[in-house]
Amino acid sequence: MDPSTTVGIGTGTGASITEQYLARYEKAAAGVDDPAGLLPVTGAQRRFLLARRLAPGGRPDVVPLFFAFPRGTVDVERLRAAAGHLAAVHPALRMRPDVLRGAPVQRLGSPAAQVERVVPRPGESATAALRRTLLEWTAEGPPFRLFLADAHSSLDPQGGGVPLSGAAGAVEILALALDHAVCDEQSLGRISADLADAYERRLGPGDVPPHRAAEEAAGYREAVHLQLDAEKRASRPESLAYWARRIAPASATAGGAAATATSTTQRPRPTGALQTRLPIHADDGRATAFPVMLGACGSAARALAGANAPGHTPLLGYPWGGRPAAAPDVLGCFLNTVVHPATARGLDDLTTTWWDDLDHADTPFDEVVRAARSAAGSWTGRLDGLLTFEDLHRRPPLRLGGVAGREVHIDGRPLQAPFAVSVSYGTDLLVRMAWDRDAVPDDRAHDAFARLTAELAGEPAGHAPVG
Repeated sequence: MDPSTTVGIGTGTGASITEQYLARYEKAAAGVDDPAGLLPVTGAQRRFLLARRLAPGGRPDVVPLFFAFPRGTVDVERLRAAAGHLAAVHPALRMRPDVLRGAPVQRLGSPAAQVERVVPRPGESATAALRRTLLEWTAEGPPFRLFLADAHSSLDPQGGGVPLSGAAGAVEILALALDHAVCDEQSLGRISADLADAYERRLGPGDVPPHRAAEEAAGYREAVHLQLDAEKRASRPESLAYWARRIAPASATAGGAAATATSTTQRPRPTGALQTRLPIHADDGRATAFPVMLGACGSAARALAGANAPGHTPLLGYPWGGRPAAAPDVLGCFLNTVVHPATARGLDDLTTTWWDDLDHADTPFDEVVRAARSAAGSWTGRLDGLLTFEDLHRRPPLRLGGVAGREVHIDGRPLQAPFAVSVSYGTDLLVRMAWDRDAVPDDRAHDAFARLTAELAGEPAGHAPVG
């Protein structure tokens, strides 16, 4: 995710950024030849699309999932047909970003999905080849792409220690990747289920009845407009005043650690990674409570700031949200990045404040940045860290040809902040942390991860399991 970019729609009036954007969109859209194929963008899409325009090469933020299958499981042509079926069903997967008379918009194009085999170069591992392929993602082309590569070792040394069990050459890795502007966590679960169903039933894009395609397009349009309505309501003066009070004191000292977060070249910045698994106890709700994760991530952020930024309050971001009330259950990007000043505080106090934040969680990120700056802050919108939490019960395993893919994690992809923590909740907690090695020394990152896992496990930092 890239929640570190603000959108300057204009500040010359008292209208909210969302209101200004919609006014500009309606003016730009007046009289277009194909109004049914043109839609405004949500607040999150607005930010992602601007970030793409500012990024070297126009590369979008990409959300990948990786699955290991026994070699020979995946039929590429059958997978291509199934992916095309999903693109024909779901309007978000036909979304193409555009700028119309100065306004970001989305156009609904023809169904398309890219599915191809990736051949590693001499001496290159499968995970390295997939990582390279994702880094080479071009702005042209569909937002839904799948890449398959053979793995020839039981432990891939270039993939962050990705365990690929089985005999040599017996495993292939499938990367399921989407432009973040078309998906959120809820969408990932739907895509996994729908792709498996279309693959099993051997469906293709021609198997989508016109009436269903029309219904899905109408539902997507309705959901986008309901999301924008919610964002307008959440951008009223009282909401902006709330975020100004929350963020401005911290934003006055922000920028030191996060200033190095974004690369200005296409050269991938070196990253480090750690991960561990923690048990979930039936009688221990603290292990899965989001405020506990937020507090632990805050401790890690303060450890990373260290002596280099005395008095600095780290600003963390985490995605939150879902479809607006009464909105159709469609694929798309219906989320917001909520900002959390990581001050040291007890769990009860943190939890109370977090609930207050959720009451204002629909305020678009760019509105929060503008509110903080209007309160004499100097914040640019860059974040010190990111926290994502995924409930794996909401995303079924990807099954192709009756075989469930085993999810693996490939490190080394670009980060949008100096560090990022990902927590996956399934039969246990998989806790992963990645960091920008140009911004964060490795020894400090290891100490921060020990603090993070210790708090999640309820143990002293010195006993935190690290794997």
